[in-house]
Amino acid sequence: MADTKPSHLNGAYYGPPVPPQHSYRSMGRRSSCCGPCCLVSALFKLIFSIVFFFAIVIGIIVLVGWLLLRPKEIKVHVTSATLTQFNLSSANNLQYDLALDMDIRNPNKRIGIYYDYIETQAFYDGDRFGFGTLSPFYQGHKNTSTIHPEFNGTQLLVGDSVTTTYNREKSEGYYYVDVKVYTKLRLKIWIFKIHRNPKTKCNLKLPVPGNTNSTAAFEVTKCHIDYW
Repeated sequence: MADTKPSHLNGAYYGPPVPPQHSYRSMGRRSSCCGPCCLVSALFKLIFSIVFFFAIVIGIIVLVGWLLLRPKEIKVHVTSATLTQFNLSSANNLQYDLALDMDIRNPNKRIGIYYDYIETQAFYDGDRFGFGTLSPFYQGHKNTSTIHPEFNGTQLLVGDSVTTTYNREKSEGYYYVDVKVYTKLRLKIWIFKIHRNPKTKCNLKLPVPGNTNSTAAFEVTKCHIDYW
């Protein structure tokens, strides 16, 4: 009887056919930046770099300038004050006569100061009673200049508490008067000029005039300067 078993195949047997594989070429990661977006981004980076560079340059210039100049603040003192009249009537009219000597010190070695405009005002209990202007002048390096504000006349004071304040201070032997100086300056640094408008405030403690029971005298008073 014939043998019905299948004969063994010659050669290697590799199993069922494998479907063909598709090969892909590696293209790398594509940039998600489109043309206009890339242009805007690059322009922004360029502008930022330029601004940052100039900021550094300006900072270095300011630092070097400060090291060379070593700027110092102006110093102001009221060295003397003469109050010969300060009378408040029942109608709140103030008769006044006040004269001051005010020293202004420029402590800088390389900065000169042009005082182009000087305005002085006097206040009592929050009310302004005196006003005046002084002649402009130039102040050199490391120099002390003296100005002489004067206030005299009659002024109506409208504050609700002025009578109470006046009577109390008169009995205590001192009137408290604020003097403010408004100036327009030019700071001369080599060939450059820098403009400033500082405000100076002096809180004065003035002995009551004609008070024979008091030996009080005016004391030199340092003033505060606001440059901004």
